Amino acid sequence: MTITKQSLILFIIILVSCKSESLYEGPLSPEEAIKTFQFADNFKAELFASEPLVIDPVAMQYDADGNAYVVGMLDAYKPDTVKGKGKIVLLKDTDGDGKADASTVFVDSLREATSILPWKGGLLVCAAPNITYYKDTDGDGRSDLKEILFTGFFNKNEEAQITNLRFGVDNWIYANNAGQAGEINFSRKPDAPRLNVQGADFRFRLDRNQFERSTGPGQFGLAIDDWGHRFFTANSLHIREAVVPMRYLERNPFLPASAKSSNQNISDHDPLMNQLSETPFWRQERTDRRNKNYQENNLDRVEYARDHFTGASGGTYYGGDKFPTAYYGNIFTGDVAGNLVHRDILSVLDSVPFMVAKRGASEKDKEFMATKDSWFRPANLSVGPDGYLYLMDMYRQHIETPMSIPEDLQETMDFDAGDAYGRIYRIVPKDAAPYKAVNPNLTNVSSSDLVKALTHENRWWSRTAQRLLLERQDKSVLLEVSALFAESENPRHRLHALYVLEGMDALDAPTVKTAMKDPAPGVRENAAILAERFPDCLPQLEEMINDASTRVAFQATLSLGQFNDNTAIPALAKALALHGESAWFRTAVLSSEAGSGIDLLQTLGEHSFFQDAASWKLKFFETCSHIIGARNNKGQIFDLLSILTQPSIANTPKFQSAGIGGLIKGLENAEGSEDALKEKLKTIGSEAESNSAKAIKELKKLYAE
Repeated sequence: MTITKQSLILFIIILVSCKSESLYEGPLSPEEAIKTFQFADNFKAELFASEPLVIDPVAMQYDADGNAYVVGMLDAYKPDTVKGKGKIVLLKDTDGDGKADASTVFVDSLREATSILPWKGGLLVCAAPNITYYKDTDGDGRSDLKEILFTGFFNKNEEAQITNLRFGVDNWIYANNAGQAGEINFSRKPDAPRLNVQGADFRFRLDRNQFERSTGPGQFGLAIDDWGHRFFTANSLHIREAVVPMRYLERNPFLPASAKSSNQNISDHDPLMNQLSETPFWRQERTDRRNKNYQENNLDRVEYARDHFTGASGGTYYGGDKFPTAYYGNIFTGDVAGNLVHRDILSVLDSVPFMVAKRGASEKDKEFMATKDSWFRPANLSVGPDGYLYLMDMYRQHIETPMSIPEDLQETMDFDAGDAYGRIYRIVPKDAAPYKAVNPNLTNVSSSDLVKALTHENRWWSRTAQRLLLERQDKSVLLEVSALFAESENPRHRLHALYVLEGMDALDAPTVKTAMKDPAPGVRENAAILAERFPDCLPQLEEMINDASTRVAFQATLSLGQFNDNTAIPALAKALALHGESAWFRTAVLSSEAGSGIDLLQTLGEHSFFQDAASWKLKFFETCSHIIGARNNKGQIFDLLSILTQPSIANTPKFQSAGIGGLIKGLENAEGSEDALKEKLKTIGSEAESNSAKAIKELKKLYAE
């Protein structure tokens, strides 16, 4: 018998298929799958949509009229030959029973679309390398207008591309970029320099045609709380907080990398999760191989195949009004590898300018939601106008990118298994009343009604109302907005009003000064940011260094650095005296020009800073000296050398050593430093360890030439 090449290939495919079926479980229907869900508390899941209406859902957002738009990433983990099959569909619940029964394709032929955000009657869409605006102008439910706004983003890995569009309370739109390289061009400002986003995330304002780098890097999952704090997800790190906005770190180009910390892992329970599903064959096998390799090479490293976050995804802030009040402000994050949804409770710490994420009391040894169904892939979540939490389940046999799996193990896997599935669930309390459809219709309400909607207890309404007011620019409601700011007893409502005024260019110094004295720390913190625009607010901003809230004092320290003259130096020196033991506050001071120069050091000397060589003081002095050296300004260099000879420092060898060491490091890194100069500096640095006076003398001679 003759075996053809085609017959042999078919035999191999059948063999691999049979092996795959024996190694991995098969799929469940939506009705069967929902029965496997286990909740830690009194919640249940209801099916909102499933295949064929939605396939591979990775994001869902409601527009101002309550229409649900879903991103289907149908080309996930596909060879390049079939890229461009993604689509965005509009789901409809025509009979009001809480379950979608109709689907219209809003836009298709998308390459790896990951995120959407309603804007001016259309949708902003992340599909690397672009962020594009689509709009339906003729009412048929399908986009007929397309405008590529930003282009140049990295597009080589589905798991690390531009995504997670979020409208912040500060009127900026944020997106995660995973720190990937890219030179970004904005079509509405074609003459603007391209923006290098490597190592950063991204934010922009279309109302003012602004775009810039933002603190990251976040991967798939971005939550922004009521006060503008950003929390992002990145696979094994399921919740990090952006502590220092990148605009502050980048205002001082001489700040060394060691002082550029910008985000913090805030989980008090990483990296553990409580998984119910079995460990997939390929993952256990890969883990065993890696651990064997680590042991054979005497590496102090261990990989875990389960019960550890590896596929954290879709971190979402719950700001709805249908869960018990204790759940407001929690962050929900899926883990697509662990087949579960995790919940974090955010708590304010008195001593640091970031929060801590804790487990709930009923979730110490379990997750908010988990299942034994290994096909369950909770890629993302969102909150709807009805106040409930919605969960997007890609429902696939394998979710990981093939590039991370050994080729021989890939042969046992069918990466297409499940590519026709997709489910969206609505999470509700067990005792919830029967579902009742919510139809906001905010597009057609008056601007005055939008101001009233700013006070809605479901944040979807208040954020949507703020966005629509920003889009409309209807200044006839400014008196109503001002009244809301002045009279509301709810700080969230006051903050919405404050930023509506900002978005309509109606903000003034008296209003900001009032906000700077607000009873709520979150309002005061944002007021400190807004105070950067008004020199009249500087005296009050200086007083905020003493604020009882560490976060407010921290923001005040950052904001003071926006005033480049020396008027802020006494306040920056005071901030160091009060909070200098915190590396975050030291960075806040050093990030500014005023906080990293000779005048600040002289002011510190006048206030007994150098009388004791506390470790944090030595670190600050060394870093400040490094920055002065990196500036490579001869006048400042000589001024620093003079300070190093003052008795208060000369009599404290540790200070003198820190100052000389920092200065030399900065000089070595200064732009234009030649190899010969670096060798001389290296020699002087080694001599300084035994003879500081000689090193200072040689540095003066070297820079007098």
